[in-house]
Amino acid sequence: MTKPLVAIIMGSKSDAAVMEGASRLLERFEIPYEMKILSAHRTPDQAAQYVMGLEARGVKVLIAGAGWAAHLAGVSAARTTLPVIGVPIDSSPLQGMDALLATVQMPPGVPVATMSIGKGGAHNAAVFAVRILSLFDPDIASRNRLFIENMAQEVLAISDL
Repeated sequence: MTKPLVAIIMGSKSDAAVMEGASRLLERFEIPYEMKILSAHRTPDQAAQYVMGLEARGVKVLIAGAGWAAHLAGVSAARTTLPVIGVPIDSSPLQGMDALLATVQMPPGVPVATMSIGKGGAHNAAVFAVRILSLFDPDIASRNRLFIENMAQEVLAISDL
C-alpha cells in the first residue's frame, strides 16, 4: 500500500459530499491520500493526535473541510508544520460565511490557505495540494502542466461559439 501524500479531514460525515471533489482530483492525479472524519469540537484529542502524526508518516499536505464554526483547519494548523488548506463548507444557516471567516481569519503565525466555500473550494484545495507537491516531484509537476494545458484547450475549444 502506498503511503498517503495528502490527508483530507472533515468535521462530519455530511461534509463528505463536498470533500469528495478533493479526493476525485487527487485520484485523477494518482496521488495517494487518506480521508478521515475528525471534529475540532467533538473529537479534539483524536484530531490533534492524528494531525501531529501526519508528518512522521510522510504526509506532505493537509486539507481540512468543515462547516459552521469551522475550527478544524485552524486547530490543525496549530498542531503541525505541514501546509494546511482549509475548505469552508456551506452547511450552516449562514451558508458557509461563518465557516469562511473562521477558516481565513487566522492569527499571525498560524496560516491556513483558505479556499472558496463549498465544492469549488474542495476541488481547488486538491489543485493547490497538487501544486505544492509539484515542487518536489517531477512526475506530479508534469501531470499538473498537462492538467493546466487541458483546461486551456477546453476553454479554447468552446471560445468560437
